[in-house]
Amino acid sequence: MTDAFSSIDHLHMAHALRLAERGLHSTQPNPRVGCVIAHGERVVGSGWHRRAGEPHAEVFALREAGSAARGATAYVTLEPCAHHGRTPPCADALVAAGVARVVIAAEDPFPQVAGQGIERLRAAGIAVQDGLLREPARELNIGFFSRIERGRPWVRVKLAMSIDGRTALAHGESKWITGEAARADVQYWRARSSAILTGSGTVLADDPRLTARLPAREDADGRAGPGEGDGGSVRPRAPLRVILDRQLRTPAGSHVLDASAPTLLLHAPAATVPAHLAACERATVPERDGRLDLHLALAELARREINELHVEAGPTLCGALFAEGLADELLLYVAPVLLGGTARPLLQLPPLASMAERWNLRVLDQRMVGQDLRLQLRPAA
Repeated sequence: MTDAFSSIDHLHMAHALRLAERGLHSTQPNPRVGCVIAHGERVVGSGWHRRAGEPHAEVFALREAGSAARGATAYVTLEPCAHHGRTPPCADALVAAGVARVVIAAEDPFPQVAGQGIERLRAAGIAVQDGLLREPARELNIGFFSRIERGRPWVRVKLAMSIDGRTALAHGESKWITGEAARADVQYWRARSSAILTGSGTVLADDPRLTARLPAREDADGRAGPGEGDGGSVRPRAPLRVILDRQLRTPAGSHVLDASAPTLLLHAPAATVPAHLAACERATVPERDGRLDLHLALAELARREINELHVEAGPTLCGALFAEGLADELLLYVAPVLLGGTARPLLQLPPLASMAERWNLRVLDQRMVGQDLRLQLRPAA
C-alpha cells in the first residue's frame, strides 16, 4: 500500500523509473527495468537493463554500489527474476550482496518469476515491499504485460488525418498530411515498438519502408544525449516489419523486403509462394470471413515475443482492429488542413444503429507537435 512508503522511497523509485525509460528502444523482448540502491537519501548504485541477453538493472546497480550495497535498500521497477534465463537470477544477486530491503514497483507476471523473486528475497530475511508506483511501472511495460497476461501484443494504431477527418485524397495521395515535426515524432513511437504492422494494400500503394529512423544517441526519455547509471547510450533495436499479406502480393523490390530491418509475412495457408518471397520469413494464419484472422495473427506475434505492435495501415485494416476490439490505443495526428468530402476516411467501421453503439475513447494525452495536434487515446470501456 502506498501509505507504507516514505517520501524518500517515492524519490528513489521515480529515479529508478527514469532509468528504466532508457531501455525504451532496446530491451525487446524483455521489459524495461531500472534499479537504484540507496542508504536513506544517499544513492550508492544505479542501473538499467539495456538489451536482452545482457545484465539486468540490478546487476549494474550492484556493480556500482560494491560493498556499499550491504544493509542498503534496493528500489526495482519490476520484481527481480528468480530463474536462470539468459542471465542468472537477480534475486540471488541481491541476497548475495546483503541488501536489507527491496522495494518493488510491479510484480512480474512471467510464469517463471510471478512472485518467486519476492519469495526468494523474503526467505533470505530481506524485507520486501511492493506496489510503489505500480501503475507507472506497468505503463512503461504495457506491451510486456499485455503479451504475458493476455497472450497478445499491445496494439497501438497510428493514423494521421486532416481536420475534417480524411487521410488521403480520393486517388490515394497522402504525402504529406502532417508536418515534418509530426513525422519525426512518429519515429520514436516506431522505435519503442517490437514490430510495425501494415497490410499488403499499403505496401502496394505506398511502398513504405516501415523503419525507425532515430538520432544515434538517446537520453533518459528516449531522446538525444547521455544518461546516468549506464556509461553511455544504447543503439536502438530495429523493429520487426510485419505484413498482413493473405495472398502474398508483396512485389519484388519492395522496401519492406530490403535488408534495413527484419520482415515477417503473414499469409493464408493456401497462398502460393512466389519465387521472390521464397527466402522471406513467413508464417501462415488461418482465414476467417475471407481475411486473415486478426486474433490468431496477434497470437502468432505474441508467440514471437512481440510486446508493442505499432500499426500503420489503411482504413480497412485499422477499422477491422477497432471493430474486433483489438486496438488498445490510437495515436492520432491531426493536421490543420481540409481535404474535402471525396477524400478517404479515417477508418472503415461497421454502420451503427444508434449513438449508444458508438466507440467511446478517452484522451490519455494531447499536445502540439509542430503545427499538428497529437492525440493519444484509448477505448473508454
